[in-house]
Amino acid sequence: MSDGMLSQEEINALLNGMDSDQDKDKPAPSLDTNEYLTDMEKDTLGEIGNISFGSSATALSSLLNQKVDITTPEVTVVEKKFLDQEFPRPHVAVKVEYTEGFEGSNLLMIKTTDAAIIADLMLGGDGTNPLEDLTDMHISAVQEAMNQMMGSASTSMSTLFNMKIDISPPSVDVMDIKNGENTDYVPPEEILVKISFQLQVGDLIDSKIMQIVTLHFAKEFIKNLTNPEEPQVVEEVDAVAEPAVQTPIREDASSEQAFQIEPKETTQHVGGMSGRGASTIQPAAFESFDQPQLTSAQTGNLDMLLDIPLNVKVELGRTTKSIRDILEFTQGSIIELDKLAGEPVDILVNEKLIAKGEVVVIDENFGVRVTDIVSQAERIRNLK
Repeated sequence: MSDGMLSQEEINALLNGMDSDQDKDKPAPSLDTNEYLTDMEKDTLGEIGNISFGSSATALSSLLNQKVDITTPEVTVVEKKFLDQEFPRPHVAVKVEYTEGFEGSNLLMIKTTDAAIIADLMLGGDGTNPLEDLTDMHISAVQEAMNQMMGSASTSMSTLFNMKIDISPPSVDVMDIKNGENTDYVPPEEILVKISFQLQVGDLIDSKIMQIVTLHFAKEFIKNLTNPEEPQVVEEVDAVAEPAVQTPIREDASSEQAFQIEPKETTQHVGGMSGRGASTIQPAAFESFDQPQLTSAQTGNLDMLLDIPLNVKVELGRTTKSIRDILEFTQGSIIELDKLAGEPVDILVNEKLIAKGEVVVIDENFGVRVTDIVSQAERIRNLK
């Protein structure tokens, strides 16, 4: 370099340095999504994402006390071997297993900076100065936020697919694909579907949250929504049918008369009038709902159950608090419950409500006097 001017060698060196930095974020070689998913299938996945993450945004907004928007997703297909180019920097990985309704897993990828802001908000901060390195407490805060989000999403999906869908608690950790850290979160299949959502949290986050599922799992989603399996309807056929009466064939009968069939005559009585060709209408008969009588063997089996211990709990009341409120608890803090003063307490057996009562003191111990027994029908409903 001379007279403030750069030589050609220095210019080339700078250009090469810029190229190497750009290569770090170079996008992965893209597959033609249309070879794996039709336009209708992509639209279906987008609609599923709209509905499920729409409710998730509401849940996250309540937790963070910030306006949360999750916009229309973009569906692409990627190869597993190129995920290190899709995610060149560490991301927070959230893995959820479906325990009912579907078989498979769902992987969410969030930028570590976005996860740090969410954790800071969950822990009572304002999100403007999040930590660069996530601690175990921050990971736990993100896990709770994702648990609420995915729980809300599974509820929406249950309504959408008209079947019960349940998930396991999410596993959350920092995944660095380039360095092989926590890559077991990634599904084993080679072809993966990436669904990218634009995530906005107040003025703090304007980024992307990405959902990764296998192609097979995505197809199963689409199939269950567009072609749900309908239960087979079997027509009930009368087991006993009245035989048809065949008219005797005369020797001089014509060919048209030879195959004449005459149905058996039946009578229908309606309003004192009778007609031909219908069955007699009779009142319906119902089975008795009296208490069934147990045999001696059944009584013996019941006696064996009477000695089984059950957990009995008296519940004074309940309330829901955010993590921020719980962390602010100190000695002397007052927690307001959902029961009014003097209102009966709940008596639970194996977490099922069976009675209500009032608190009494017996010598130096607390006790409860039963004031109301839940009806048998209500008890049965609670056991379901």
